[in-house]
Amino acid sequence: MRDYFLRRLLLIPPTLFGVTLLVFAITRLVPGGPLERAIMEAQQASANGSVSTQMSGQSMAISDEQLQKLRAYYGFDKPVVQSYFIWVGKVLTGNLGDSYRYNEPVWDVIKQRFPVSLYYGLMTLVITYIVCIPLGVLKAIKHRTVVDNVTSILIFIGYAIPGYALGSLLILAFSVRLEWFPMGGFVSYNFEEKDLAGQIMDLLQHSALPLACYLVGSFALVTLLLKNHLMDNLAADYIRTAIAKGVSFRRAVTHHAMRNSLIPIATTFGQNITLLVSGSFLIETIFDIDGFGLLGLSSILDRDYPVVMGVILLSSLLLLIGNIISDILVALVDPRIRFQ
Repeated sequence: MRDYFLRRLLLIPPTLFGVTLLVFAITRLVPGGPLERAIMEAQQASANGSVSTQMSGQSMAISDEQLQKLRAYYGFDKPVVQSYFIWVGKVLTGNLGDSYRYNEPVWDVIKQRFPVSLYYGLMTLVITYIVCIPLGVLKAIKHRTVVDNVTSILIFIGYAIPGYALGSLLILAFSVRLEWFPMGGFVSYNFEEKDLAGQIMDLLQHSALPLACYLVGSFALVTLLLKNHLMDNLAADYIRTAIAKGVSFRRAVTHHAMRNSLIPIATTFGQNITLLVSGSFLIETIFDIDGFGLLGLSSILDRDYPVVMGVILLSSLLLLIGNIISDILVALVDPRIRFQ
C-alpha cells in the first residue's frame, strides 16, 4: 500500500503539468485577452481627446513600438510553449507572477483571500459532518416515521433552493427587515478596535447567513448518502446473524453496519478539500465576501491570467491531494481494500 501511495504522489507533478499547460495555452489563444483590452483602453483614451488629437494631426492608433512593449509586458512576445516553461521556472522558485489588475505578486493576492475561504470551508465541512452523520443514522433507524419524513422534507427543500437564491432571501428577511445580521462582509470595519469577545461575536454575526447558504446543499448529499447505505447494511445477512448471536442492535449499528456505511462518505471526503478554498463565487458575491472563489471569477472576467494560473494551480493541487486522502480513508475504513 505504501508503494501505491508513493506512485500516486509521483503522479501529481505530471498531472499538474498537463492541466496548467492546457489552461496556459487557452489563455494565450482565446480572444479578448489583456493585450487586446490594453489596446482598446488606449484607443478609448485617445478617442476622448480626439479633438486635440485631430488638431495636432496625430493618429489615435498606438505605434508598433508601443505594441511590442505591451506584448513584452504581458508575455505575449514569445511562443506559447516557451512562455509556459518560463512560467514553470518562476513557479518552481515560488514566483507565480504579478497580477495585471492589482499590480501585486499573485501569491500575495491569493494569500489575502485564502484565509476567508478556508474559514468558511472548514466551518461548512465540520458542521456538515457533525450534524449529517448522526442525522443519517437517525433517519435510517427511524425510517418512514415522522422524524424521517419531516427531516426529509426540510432537507429536500433546502437542497432545491440554490445557495445564492437563499442568500438573497436571508439578507432581505434578517438583514434588511429584522436587522439581526449584517448585510455582508467578512467582519466589520471596526473589527480591530474590539476586544476578543467582541471580535468573536462580530465574526459569528457575519458568518451566520453565508454559512446557512453553504450548508443547505451539502446537508442533503451527506445525510441521504449515509442513510441509504446504512439501511442496506442493516438489511444485510451479517447484521441479522450478529443480532441472532446476541449482539445488541445498537452495537450492530455502531460497530458493524456503521463502518461499512462510512465507505462512500470516505470516498467523497477528499474532494471536499477543494471546496475548502474554492467556496461559491455567487455566495461570496451576494454577501460581499472577498474570498478565493470570487477571486477566481473576477480574474477570468478581467483576463488577469497570472491570477487565473495561480488559482488553477492551487485548486488542482488540492484536488489531487484530496483524491489521495480519500483513498487512504477508504483503506482505513474498509479492511478489504488493499491498494497494490
